Amino acid sequence: MQKFQISTRAIGSEYPPFVIAELSANHNGDVELVKKLMDKATDCGADAIKIQTYQPETMTIRSDNLDFYISHGIWKGRSLYDLYEAAQTPFDWQEELFDHAKAKNITLFSTPFDASAVDLLTKVGSPAFKISSFENTDLGLIKNVALRKKPMLISTGMADREEIENIVKVARLNGCYDLLLFHCISAYPATLSSSKLNMIKFMREEFGVLTGLSDHTIGNEASMAAITLGAVAIEKHFTLDRSKGGEDSAFSIEPIELSNLVKKSK
Repeated sequence: MQKFQISTRAIGSEYPPFVIAELSANHNGDVELVKKLMDKATDCGADAIKIQTYQPETMTIRSDNLDFYISHGIWKGRSLYDLYEAAQTPFDWQEELFDHAKAKNITLFSTPFDASAVDLLTKVGSPAFKISSFENTDLGLIKNVALRKKPMLISTGMADREEIENIVKVARLNGCYDLLLFHCISAYPATLSSSKLNMIKFMREEFGVLTGLSDHTIGNEASMAAITLGAVAIEKHFTLDRSKGGEDSAFSIEPIELSNLVKKSK
C-alpha cells in the first residue's frame, strides 16, 4: 500500500488524513503574524503548515495593460503585480520562519514558483515541496523539484488528463516517487456545487498515486466528503480572524473551524 512521510508524519490510506494549514497571504505583511498563525494552527491539530515562496518580479511585470489586471472575483480590479507584492512571503523571511518551525517542532514546507525559490527552500531545509495549480504544467519546475528527492504534492486545478499524466511522468522519471496529487478547483472561493470530488478517486486509480483535496470552498463540508472518497490529505487556507482582512481571508477557515476539521477527519 502506498505511503510516505513528511517529517515524522506518515501519509497514506491507513493513517488519519494529513491536514495542512495553508497560510498563503494571510500574514498581512507581518512576519510575526506568520509565526502566530503557525503556532495557532499547530495548537488546533494541523499536521503541517504551508507557506509560499516567490517574488513578484518573477511572477509578472508592472504594466497598465488590462491583461495584467484581474477582471473578476475577490481581487477584481487589482493588478497582478500589486497582488503578488502584497501576498508574497518575502525571501528574507523564509529562513527565520523555518528556524521558528524547528524550534517549535512544527512541520513547515512551501510552494516554490521558480528555480530560485527551489534553491532557497532546499537551503533552509523544507521537508517537502508543494506545486500550485498555476505552475503544474511547468515541467522544468517539476523536474527541478523531483531532483531534490523530497515528497512532492501537486495541485491539479486547470490541468487536463494528458497534462496530469505528463506531471506524474516527469516527477517519476526524475526520482520523485513520494508523490501526491491534490484535486483542486482554482476558484477563490470555490462553490460546493463545482467541487467534482469524484476526481479524487479517478486520479488515484488512473495514475496510481495518493490523492487529496486542496479545498477553496467556504467551510469544511467538501473536505469531509473528500475524506470519505479516499483523500489522504486536506489543504485549507487558514487565518486567525476573517474580519481582520487579508488577501485570502474570504476563503480561509478560522481556528475553531480548523480544530473541528482535524477532530472530525480523524
